[in-house]
Amino acid sequence: MNEQVIQKLKILTESAKYDVSCASSGTSRKNTRGGVGNTVGGWGICHSFSEDGRCISLLKIMLTNYCIYDCAYCINRVSNDIPRATLSVTELVELTMEFYRRNYIEGLFLSSGVVRNPDYTMERLVRVAKDLRLVHRFNGYIHLKSIPGASEELVREAGLYADRLSVNLEIPTEKNLKLLAPEKDHQSVYLPMKYIQQGIQTYQEERKHYRHTPRFAPGGQSTQMIVGATPETDKDILQVSSSLYEEPTMKRVYYSGYISVNTYDKRLPTLKQPPLVRENRLYQADWLLRFYQFKVDEIVDDQSPNLDLEIDPKLAWALRHPEFFPVNIQTADYEAILRVPGIGVKSARLIVASRRFSRIGFYELKKMGAVMKKAKYFITCNELPEKTIHELGAYGVRKLLLPTPRKKIDERQLSFDFGDTEEAAPTNE
Repeated sequence: MNEQVIQKLKILTESAKYDVSCASSGTSRKNTRGGVGNTVGGWGICHSFSEDGRCISLLKIMLTNYCIYDCAYCINRVSNDIPRATLSVTELVELTMEFYRRNYIEGLFLSSGVVRNPDYTMERLVRVAKDLRLVHRFNGYIHLKSIPGASEELVREAGLYADRLSVNLEIPTEKNLKLLAPEKDHQSVYLPMKYIQQGIQTYQEERKHYRHTPRFAPGGQSTQMIVGATPETDKDILQVSSSLYEEPTMKRVYYSGYISVNTYDKRLPTLKQPPLVRENRLYQADWLLRFYQFKVDEIVDDQSPNLDLEIDPKLAWALRHPEFFPVNIQTADYEAILRVPGIGVKSARLIVASRRFSRIGFYELKKMGAVMKKAKYFITCNELPEKTIHELGAYGVRKLLLPTPRKKIDERQLSFDFGDTEEAAPTNE
């Protein structure tokens, strides 16, 4: 790589870092004879997870950070005075192959600012994926960001070469999108989503009859919403996500806590730091929608339109509905066990399968992966239960399960971390 390409690489990977929807799960692409790389289930390298749980590295980059739009929340808006760069199709293809040969990456996550018009930009993105697949026989993972407003023909062609396609919704409601990005509208986003969905379903149907029908975006599609830039409630955001998940090809909705990159724009809120806790709670609520059979109005309602930032959404629901508990582990159905805080999908399945052979106690539940610190207040099992939510009350259980606040450390003093106070990452369980 020459110095000019390296400089472009620095600029374009920096510009791409705000897009979080780069997971690579949901697809498998085997190597072929004479091909390069495969997909199993430095600068610009991000880590994602494949379908089998393996951590893989992607080159996360933009084709160009020039853009004709002036979106208030975007670092690459046309009115910003920032370093700009554009990679040619050939430069980006060679860069990807060079990184792969050096074992830096296993795939590509490619987005772009919009130059000239959506079709011109989308055509260049498609050429990158096409050259990688057909010229260099690259079989690694490719995630392309479809450009809002791009034509159906280009979106359909992109699906033949990319493993996953995505179109960012950005702002959950049309009204607030118009406020911050007057040149954009939701229709230009939903149309490419529709083209992707139709393409996936058409090719899946054809593969049932014709064995060698090419695959179309086998990893499905995803989208991303910015959280905190506009006044939508968590209920508004989750309702949009729920409607998107009704389509079978929508694999993930990503939530990106708003980062104040354009502090001079008075349309934007002034935040000292991104709303990371709220972002995390939305991801937990998203999992409840996708895997725990919850509905939006069970997680948030008109009285409480925003998620509780102190406790996870599943625990919050349980504390609001003490009448549902305690759940008898020996007799309750799978759906009821899933509602117990501290018991996840895998643990619930093990419980239902194991109780046919023996009675289950606290020890067995812990071995199955249940978080008994939470679950013990909401269940009955082989042993006599401790005090449940009915004896302690919702407030009492909440108080017991709230994390202990950390003591303030005088930063002027020297301290040592011996690694014995590690905290578990927050989960729904």
